[in-house]
Amino acid sequence: MDDLRFKGKWNELKGRAKQEWADLTDDDLLYEEGKEDELYGKIQQKTGKAKDEIRNWFNQQLDKL
Repeated sequence: MDDLRFKGKWNELKGRAKQEWADLTDDDLLYEEGKEDELYGKIQQKTGKAKDEIRNWFNQQLDKL
């Protein structure tokens, strides 16, 4: 995932992620530079999705923005 593109659209992506996976909270979606793996891990724990599946979902959403 392109970090600059990701950071620029992060607020929009958070909203879409919470719509997609209703169990996620704002705390789950805290994103700090260099913490991408932790973010994926939190989403994996809440949703049971694979890391690649989550990364692909975020990339697809970025393409839509």
